[in-house]
Amino acid sequence: MSAEGFPRQHARTRRFTLGVPRAFTPLLTPDGPLVLFLRTDTGDDPVTHLLRHDPATGHTTTLVDARRLGADTTGLTAEERARRERAREQADGIVTYAVDAAGTVAAFVLGGALHTVTLTTGVIVTHDTAPGPFDPRPGPDGRAIAYHAGGGLHLLELDDPTRPGRSRPLVVEDGVAWGRAEFVAAEEMGRARGFWWAGDGRQLAVARIDERAVASWTLADPADPAAPARTHRYPAAGTRNADVGLWVVDVDSGTRTEVAWEPRLGEYLAAVSWGRDPLTVLLQPRDQTAAHVLTVDPATGASHPVRSWTDPCWVELVPGVPRWLGDRLLTVEDRADLGPGGSRALCLDGSALTPPGLQVRTVVGAGDLPGPDGGDGLEVVTVLASPEHDPTRIDAYEVVLAPGRDAVVRSDTADEDPGIRSVVPGRACWAAPRPLPTDQEPPWVETTAVVGAPRPTVTVGWRSRDERGQERLAVDPLEVVSAHPSVTPRPRLAAVGQRELRTALLLPGDDDGSSALPVVLDPYGGPHAQRVLAAPGPYLVSQWLADQGFAVLVTDGRGSPGRGPVWERGVHRDLAGPVLEDQIDALHAVAQQEPRLDLDRVAIRGWSFGGYLAALAVLRAPEVFRAGIAGAPVTDWRLYDTHYTERYLGHPDDDPGAYQRSSLVDGDGALPHARPWSVTRPPALLLIHGLADDNVVAAHTLRLSAALLADGRDHRVLPLSGVTHMTPQETIAERLLTTQVRFLRDSLG
Repeated sequence: MSAEGFPRQHARTRRFTLGVPRAFTPLLTPDGPLVLFLRTDTGDDPVTHLLRHDPATGHTTTLVDARRLGADTTGLTAEERARRERAREQADGIVTYAVDAAGTVAAFVLGGALHTVTLTTGVIVTHDTAPGPFDPRPGPDGRAIAYHAGGGLHLLELDDPTRPGRSRPLVVEDGVAWGRAEFVAAEEMGRARGFWWAGDGRQLAVARIDERAVASWTLADPADPAAPARTHRYPAAGTRNADVGLWVVDVDSGTRTEVAWEPRLGEYLAAVSWGRDPLTVLLQPRDQTAAHVLTVDPATGASHPVRSWTDPCWVELVPGVPRWLGDRLLTVEDRADLGPGGSRALCLDGSALTPPGLQVRTVVGAGDLPGPDGGDGLEVVTVLASPEHDPTRIDAYEVVLAPGRDAVVRSDTADEDPGIRSVVPGRACWAAPRPLPTDQEPPWVETTAVVGAPRPTVTVGWRSRDERGQERLAVDPLEVVSAHPSVTPRPRLAAVGQRELRTALLLPGDDDGSSALPVVLDPYGGPHAQRVLAAPGPYLVSQWLADQGFAVLVTDGRGSPGRGPVWERGVHRDLAGPVLEDQIDALHAVAQQEPRLDLDRVAIRGWSFGGYLAALAVLRAPEVFRAGIAGAPVTDWRLYDTHYTERYLGHPDDDPGAYQRSSLVDGDGALPHARPWSVTRPPALLLIHGLADDNVVAAHTLRLSAALLADGRDHRVLPLSGVTHMTPQETIAERLLTTQVRFLRDSLG
């Protein structure tokens, strides 16, 4: 495929995510090891199926074929569409599933119906449930499935998993939702669910979401004035959040017990876990400067604080914690005393286990390993982390604890070429009806992406012992059928300037080194996200842009993850100044190394925070930037959600100056801190926004456009009818790339 065809390929393959195995569930069952996962048949087929890999034989089979099931893969409820938008889900078919702790059955929703599949036989059953089932999750023994529908929590009882079960409402209340995540939990906190099973399957912890006091925003499609507008509960900065509580519900009787905690401890229910461990919750107050872990007595609802920590700026939420290692608590906490930039450290009962400089990003597993020669066992915690010297790489690390010894931190890949690596540890089916094999261990799955490899590799590992007790290790590849990109990224990774800003420079593939090159900055640039990584995926579009005749520069500035808490807190109370300064400093530093960069022809493009940064650059540094493309930008931070915005800028009533510094438009429709544009060479600005965006609503772009017009600043606006923040439509995604290139060529000459 030629370079001109890349935009279509990029759109059709959903950014080359189709055909890549994902959503792994590695299990050790009474019948042996197995790995469940999702994948499409090809790199441009959007319909996802549920597959099974058997490590003992090395065979992979399709457990559930979404097309053969005969379900409509496009008819989605409003709640399911919202869930997919929050999860940035781009595929169709079976996009999520859940497995019981016994390893007997998986549940999923397809075509508006709830289905189960028996893992041993592959028998698929379609169940009669309440309309619009959502997020089905089997109980520990697979005999019942809880699911959300119509605002309430329902229970599907299975006398025989090979036959349709009986569904009944468990808890339903008019005007209030039970058993789902509210907007900020799913969008910002990483909590996508709203109910959790007890280990004995007799109770459920259920979130109660009362959004009646949350502002109701209206989203309409001006291109279809006959279509009814839809309302959306959106907690903008400084306004009311949803009232979120937690209740313990008895499965048989429906009796409810409210979980009580002191209001000062938390407005945000950040995480909940249950199962074999105690019912555990993680709370945050509105200002997010603290985190509190509590255990709950299910019989009374009484809660007991077990761990708290604070930070003067904010406490970061890290996926995978809190969790228990025996009777000790695992957390990830930012420690200023570990290294000059601080460390995001794995902690056990508050004591750091990981060394200074290692930045823990996710905790993916924790459990026991048998000791050698029948001795005392080991406890192992598996984390994904970046080393102090290189935030562009992510490796899997094992933190090994032996009785009476200090923790040992090890990684099999830390000395290999930089890349992005992840691992999903397996689990033993603790609720299995029959004993588990004693000569086998749970399998695990590893995924690796490195620069220079067009596609990631995915492998399944599994250990067993033969009749003589000798250990055997099997490693099987899972087939990756994603499309080969028609461009080959060639990023030049560097650390530049006094702040050692991480950058990636991409030049045209046919560059002969003789001509000056116009420059396009292509950042995200803000907190909580990273673009400069040692993997090919982040640079595919950037390389295609470079191949059109530009030098493309990607920079991660202050606020981006991987470099420690001090670096991330460089944007506290100011989301504008530091991030823009870092982009400009990186541009000049890289231009000193590559003098062919034409600093008289510089543009910047971005989406979401990157779109905000692009508009910010054109308004506040027009002497540097001749053009900007701002896609779905936040322009007034008072219009963005509470949890994200107040983490960095505080409550607008407490620090209005932070919002004045950071916003592109103020409450009076003016452009604060914008510099005058040259009369002879004003910069060109293109604003793009999806009118169905419920995350960054189109009002952001419309208000900026009105302010620009009132101030006499010419610009263009491209509204996208029916498009959300993801821009999932193939044709639109393709045309957006080609339109931007034409705009850049016209603007930069």
